[in-house]
Amino acid sequence: MINTMLIFPIVAGILVLLIQNKKFNIAMVNIYAVIHLIITILLTAGIGLEHQSAYFAVDSTNLIFLLVLSIVYMSVAIYNTGYAKNFEVPAKRISHYSFMILIFVLSMTGTLLSTDLGLAWVLVEATTLSSAYLIYFNKTKHSIEAAWKYVFICSIGIALAFVGIILLNISSANINSLNFNELYKYAHNFDTNWLKMAFIFMLFGFGAKMGLAPVHFWLPDAHSEAPSPISALLSAALLNSAFLVIVRVYKIINIAGCASFAQFLLLLMGFISLFITAVFVYHIKNYKRMLAYSSIENMGILAIGLALGGLAHYAVILHLIGHSLAKASFFLTSGNVLELFQTKRIKSVNGIIKADKKTGWLWILSFLAICAFPTSVLFISEFLIVKTMIEQKQYILCILFLLLLTIILYGIGYVIVKTSFGKVSEDKAKIIEENKNKLSIFMFIPQIIMLILVFTLGIYIPPYLANIINLAVNNF
Repeated sequence: MINTMLIFPIVAGILVLLIQNKKFNIAMVNIYAVIHLIITILLTAGIGLEHQSAYFAVDSTNLIFLLVLSIVYMSVAIYNTGYAKNFEVPAKRISHYSFMILIFVLSMTGTLLSTDLGLAWVLVEATTLSSAYLIYFNKTKHSIEAAWKYVFICSIGIALAFVGIILLNISSANINSLNFNELYKYAHNFDTNWLKMAFIFMLFGFGAKMGLAPVHFWLPDAHSEAPSPISALLSAALLNSAFLVIVRVYKIINIAGCASFAQFLLLLMGFISLFITAVFVYHIKNYKRMLAYSSIENMGILAIGLALGGLAHYAVILHLIGHSLAKASFFLTSGNVLELFQTKRIKSVNGIIKADKKTGWLWILSFLAICAFPTSVLFISEFLIVKTMIEQKQYILCILFLLLLTIILYGIGYVIVKTSFGKVSEDKAKIIEENKNKLSIFMFIPQIIMLILVFTLGIYIPPYLANIINLAVNNF
């Protein structure tokens, strides 16, 4: 099953390049999404686990990450069905777009399933190369600048991570393997000085890909300039892939007895991420860029939760699920707003609800989901993180955490209220009327499904999903 998940996009990608037909290209992206989701569901049910390879396998830790990726990709593929129909570009460019989506998802899937740190490193780099074209797809001055910044910063990050892997190998002495299980088994014998150095390099290296401040600079540009389905994949799936690698490396250093050192660095980068978002959210003129900064904030929350340990690890998994679904919904809805108003400038967007009720309410509900409004599952995750801080008597961190979240909430909320309500100007009304027919049913269904999941999981987590979450938490 895992082989099918990894081989199919390669075959489909070759066919997409050979058969340069828009409908066929869209169909291939959707077929892979269906195959990916079906195989993931079977794997979570324990079917097919006996046929795993030495290099790619499902375990207790990555299973929930894989499930989140499958659901987000399925949602993006459905949305893309309607979104891609509006492309007014040659068939060749659409085939390149579809090919890169297939390879991008393949790279993320491989990163999640890899059993070897070196292989994970290679596949993280593959996500950079495959998604760079997607960021550049619109071929504007800003998109090419965003793509170059993305490649440049992530390449530096991946180089730092490579140095970290070398230092890890030095610390492991006679253990000539980068297999995660081997590293876990012998971690208690590692040289802690070299291991701490290795963690610093890998945290900054993979943290750059995850979007943690202060190595986040590519993220606002890339997420705001990419087509909306790609923005959703970048924010709701790619960042999780890098986070999983950090989780696995953190487990190594935890077993080696250096947890307090790693926790300090994670807390530092987590709070810097929140602070950067709190500062910049009030100076943003582009609503997609605002959503990108929200991703930096939420990656910071994941880092903080990982550092705190205990109940906060459970909160991390809940937050990862909630953020992925809510942010994917938000970015996809921003695509609808862009189609209607033909601008990303906040000051040029007013009265989304009057322009299109479905888009307007999805815009508001996506905001409520991401800002942890009850019954959003993000409310539960952030509540548990605050509870953990109080139990650990980290009162100053708790106050700072709540203060920064409140500042960010107000900044994003102001923009959402401003853009959702108010009167639509006459010149915009004409543009909106012309563009309304571009919004098909496929550009609403994914957001509705994801938002239902986000608000339902805040009340009830099915035993099947709860078991997968608990398995992941127990193996952090």
